[in-house]
Amino acid sequence: MDISLLAQFTVNGLMLGMMYALVAVGFTLFFGVLDIIVFSHGDVVMVGAFAALTGHYWLTGIYPDMSMWVELFFISCISIITVAAFGMIMAKTMILRLRSASPLNTLLATMMLGTVLREAVRLFFPGGSNPKPFPVLLPDISASFGDFTLRFDSVILFVLGALLIVSLHLLITKTKLGMAIRAVAQDEETARLMGVNFTLIVLITFAIGSAVAAFAGVMNGLYYNEINFGMGLLLGAIGFSAAIIGGLGNIYGAILGGFLFAGLQTLGAVAMPFASAYKDVFAFGVVILIMAWKPTGLIAEKTSERV
Repeated sequence: MDISLLAQFTVNGLMLGMMYALVAVGFTLFFGVLDIIVFSHGDVVMVGAFAALTGHYWLTGIYPDMSMWVELFFISCISIITVAAFGMIMAKTMILRLRSASPLNTLLATMMLGTVLREAVRLFFPGGSNPKPFPVLLPDISASFGDFTLRFDSVILFVLGALLIVSLHLLITKTKLGMAIRAVAQDEETARLMGVNFTLIVLITFAIGSAVAAFAGVMNGLYYNEINFGMGLLLGAIGFSAAIIGGLGNIYGAILGGFLFAGLQTLGAVAMPFASAYKDVFAFGVVILIMAWKPTGLIAEKTSERV
């Protein structure tokens, strides 16, 4: 294969891997703290993208000459704050109330919530049933080296995603809040006895996971310059798969799984005929094989009861 084409696939795979990792982190955070799978998480990513688009409409209506950097900052804040608040409301009104019920009830409730979110956007967002153009808020600059083209906006998005992951790592490992989250994830009863406010930690965890999902939604819109009400279905499936193969409940496993899934898609696109048509089939097929070989994920949790 031509080196330039291989480099192009590699850069595209890294960009996709960053988005998938951000989605997978939410799945693994929720499972780590409450042992639940939130199947509406992919649709929360979609809500984050549409919240940013709504912020764009509002801001450009008031300040039509706003700098694209300032607008990007504000619509990202609008999206993150809105979706983080939604995550806390979801945890308070539904997730915590279902703790005493069967895990199947929570799974079904979150699946139905995802359907409600998709249909709400489709029905009530103006023209929501059609794909919506996302504003171009990053410099449209690229550098070409033969057949390889490096987009400047992709570099910015990748760096921002990496900074977010590093910030999340520092939050979890270096702060009292992170210590409380890890304590609840490891042993809820002992954490309560040590004075940790369990309900507050759950709400904060859902706010963090949802905020990261919102950023992934904004990143997706900026990368593809288009969003739609059904985008969360595939992103949710990929994010969940990434969390599973990395090791559900392990943040670093989720990040590894996100890049691994993107790598599988890239490999499928390079190695298979009709690449774009079969790359997802190839990636999900390999995920099934990995799950059969390593049911606990590539980076299993230390606590055996989790798996």
